[in-house]
Amino acid sequence: MTSAGRFAPSPSGELHVGNLRTAILAWLFARSSGRNFLLRVEDLDRARSGAEAEQLRDLAAIGATWDGDVVRQTARGALYTAAISRLQAAGLTYECFCTRREIQEAPSAPHAPQGAYPGTCRNLDPAELEFKRSTRPAAVRLRAGVAEYRVHDVLHGAYAGVVDDFVLRRNDGVTAYNLAVVVDDAEQGIDQVVRGDDLLPSTPRQAYLASLLNIPAPEYAHVPLVVNSDGVRLAKRDGAVTLRDLALAGIPSDAVRDRLLASLGLPAGRLERALDAFDPTALPREPWVWTGMGSPGST
Repeated sequence: MTSAGRFAPSPSGELHVGNLRTAILAWLFARSSGRNFLLRVEDLDRARSGAEAEQLRDLAAIGATWDGDVVRQTARGALYTAAISRLQAAGLTYECFCTRREIQEAPSAPHAPQGAYPGTCRNLDPAELEFKRSTRPAAVRLRAGVAEYRVHDVLHGAYAGVVDDFVLRRNDGVTAYNLAVVVDDAEQGIDQVVRGDDLLPSTPRQAYLASLLNIPAPEYAHVPLVVNSDGVRLAKRDGAVTLRDLALAGIPSDAVRDRLLASLGLPAGRLERALDAFDPTALPREPWVWTGMGSPGST
């Protein structure tokens, strides 16, 4: 199987310039290393009608072309079920009946990292388990054997993060992101993951899960986000931040693409032109401040 990188948006709405900048980086990382570039729609949880088509249109408009067919998570349930079954057979899962409020109010287990699941349902006896099954449906959690796991990131170096008994399948039957993304990447031959650095803290959980499933961890590169003038992660409430809104203001998609490339210290024009100048070690490490088109942005 050919190695690949990917971009994997959630179809909850149009992509904004922060999403598009990450897509450009994922494309450059993949193409510069001779990998295919795949597109996966992560539609397990949030999907707005028409959003996928809008996102594909915008990616094509900036030149972030992809290889092969678009993959959708909602068509991959059998793969997730098989992975959970493997973990269950190995004794690495358990049923959890906790609500979010109960988890928030529960005392932490001794020596547990802050924010980790306290293990309330980890060792229920048969009578407790039978009773709880009669009260509400269960989520499936991983029975983790470590409290921390270390990964290597191209931009951040060694990174150690919390691993707790995280959810694999929610109590409504929906596969959790941390499992789906590991299974998807392995099945698609994705060995390079480029995404926003807000997802770095969840990466040790995913890499640890991959090790339990005998899946090699991919190369990780968590890139800086785009933020507004207050230093807050960019969102659609920050004005004209989508290609559609910018086009209504008279700014074509090519100009937006060039602005995003400039923020990375790369030449304007088709993305292929930027490949020769692309050097991951020279990328900015701080968030980029979006001040709109026509005003100089921070780099």
